[in-house]
Amino acid sequence: MSDRVLIRKLPSGVPGLDEVLGGGVPEFSFNLIAGGPGSGKTTMAHQIMFANASPERKAVYFSIIGEPPIKMLRYQQQYEFFDAARVGDGSVRFVYLGQQALDGGMAKVLEAIEQELERSNPQIVVVDSFRAMARSALASGPGGELELTNFMQRLALTLTSCEATTFLIGEYSDGEHDSAVFTVADGLLWLYQAIDRNSVVRKLHVMKMRGQGQIPGLHTARIADTGYSVFPRLLKPAEVITEHPLKHRLSTGVPALDELMGGGIPGGYSVLIAGPSGSGKTVLSNQFIIEGVERGEKGIVAIFEKRPNDYLQTTPRGEEFEKLVGEKKLEVIYLRPLDLSIDETLLEIQNAVRRLGAKRAVIDSLSGLELALAPTFREDFRESLYRMMGALTGLGVTVMATVELADSFTDLRFSPQGVAFLTDAIIIQRYLEIDGQLKRALAVVKVRSSQHSKDLREYEISSDGGIVVGGVLRGYEGLLTGRPSGEREK
Repeated sequence: MSDRVLIRKLPSGVPGLDEVLGGGVPEFSFNLIAGGPGSGKTTMAHQIMFANASPERKAVYFSIIGEPPIKMLRYQQQYEFFDAARVGDGSVRFVYLGQQALDGGMAKVLEAIEQELERSNPQIVVVDSFRAMARSALASGPGGELELTNFMQRLALTLTSCEATTFLIGEYSDGEHDSAVFTVADGLLWLYQAIDRNSVVRKLHVMKMRGQGQIPGLHTARIADTGYSVFPRLLKPAEVITEHPLKHRLSTGVPALDELMGGGIPGGYSVLIAGPSGSGKTVLSNQFIIEGVERGEKGIVAIFEKRPNDYLQTTPRGEEFEKLVGEKKLEVIYLRPLDLSIDETLLEIQNAVRRLGAKRAVIDSLSGLELALAPTFREDFRESLYRMMGALTGLGVTVMATVELADSFTDLRFSPQGVAFLTDAIIIQRYLEIDGQLKRALAVVKVRSSQHSKDLREYEISSDGGIVVGGVLRGYEGLLTGRPSGEREK
């Protein structure tokens, strides 16, 4: 058996894209970046070019029919990836072929490209945008398609023979295909910009990338000051946790609750705290984080409904949290940009976990997260949450998530949209009317693969902002139905 020929890969310079592509852009490959207007094609091509261009590896950007370079650069230079020094030292050249396309069509354009390749010997080539010229050829008559096919094959052969990694940019609508272009291309990246209600969501699909296994499906993308970014929908396999979770228990910060859970939360578990507004979900999650820091376990709190300053001022343990943030033992992440996606959220939390070395994480709350998502992502909330919880616990982080739950005495629910089964443990908080007073009660619904108490316990929120669990509510029946009967045992 002959040895495999290993193809080197170029880093794209686009966050998340190399992971989606299967390791980067294959060197000397012939690629198409396609999509509708405004989807980010030109921005991505510039980003890849500037990430790889140098005096030793020159890049040429051909503009055929479209914006002249001076107009295009006026906007592209606003991005952080743009490096004027690369243009100044000749690492990046911009060549406009609009006149050649008007005077001589494809033949003149190909001739001009070949002359520039011979003159500058680039290793990165971008052709933007050949699509209008291709449409003109196809509309010219029966021989147009043959002319386009011949042009594409000659262009691909020329660029490959001079060992250039090439990116063609084409403006295509969904479902529109050019067999002459798509057949020749080694890689095909399709960029989308979809409108759902009042939100605009960008996505990327790697339709093909010869010789390597790309991550399938649609991946969320965003254009910001840094340029184009991709958020892969599937994550790298989590680190292997060798210790069995039930051998290592984490305290919640409430001793009586630890007892109810059979000794605390198993390490690396995900815990759901479900309850109505004001029941103390955030209070309990605060205790969980404070307890961890006191035991040398740093923490992350991801919030969606309030900005960090507002959160620290209103949360019961705000002063302690501020101190811990200053000591780099806690990080509070605010995630509420427009049209948020789960993959973007997860990446931010993962980066914070690795940056701080956190062992505990709180998501406060899942209700706020769902509202922050763009409408198109809410439809897949359960599937996305499953991936999110798996990825975080796979890092060895113990996750506590809160969720708003309206009290309903006609049915017993543990979460909206049926997401409770995705977590390893559930703590439920309820309001009860007992002896003419509004009381709070909690119970441990499940702790996966572990015994736990079935008791329903009364609790209070103390003046110092902590949960204090009282005795078992005995002597009553039907507490969770809203119609208790009996009398409290003395």
